[in-house]
Amino acid sequence: MEVSSGREHLYSDTELDLLEGQVIEDLKAASQEPISDPDSWLDEELSQNVLLTRLDWIINWGRRSSMWPVICFPACCAFEFISVMGPRFDMGRFGMEVLRASPRQADLLITAGTLTWKMAPNVRRIYNQMAEPKWVIAMGACGISGGIFRSSYNVVPGYNRIVPVDVYVPGCPPRPEALLYGIQMLQKKIARRGNFANGGQP
Repeated sequence: MEVSSGREHLYSDTELDLLEGQVIEDLKAASQEPISDPDSWLDEELSQNVLLTRLDWIINWGRRSSMWPVICFPACCAFEFISVMGPRFDMGRFGMEVLRASPRQADLLITAGTLTWKMAPNVRRIYNQMAEPKWVIAMGACGISGGIFRSSYNVVPGYNRIVPVDVYVPGCPPRPEALLYGIQMLQKKIARRGNFANGGQP
């Protein structure tokens, strides 16, 4: 079977060339200025991923979210503290999973229990070895004022006689919920701390 080559075209070659040429010239005329790059996604990306805040807020957020307590429990309030570390109250959600055996790795001293004058130099030494900034929670009546033993000749009438105390948690002994509330109060105090002005005071 032979294909016929004698059929007529709808347009002549000359007309097709002119038409294609006109399309090209129209495109050239409309393309004298560059089209702006589709970079609006850059601004969207920045607005979704850049957070503007104060440096103080970032530092204080890190400090209050990862306080590391040091072991310093001379008496009976320690048992309530142990229950706070357990799964029911879960002090780990505050970033306090591990009790530090070395004060040089800690920034929170929770003083739980009666303190005698004989033990006081050791507690003071633990506090002095902690890195700055550091905080103290006085837990229980004995930690606040000496409790029922305050009139005894050998009992320190409150930890604030030997170390500065940031938060007082009353009770004999205080319930675990009270200690958690005291920790939250300390976190709020840390959040208000100024790190670069007024000598680091809130």
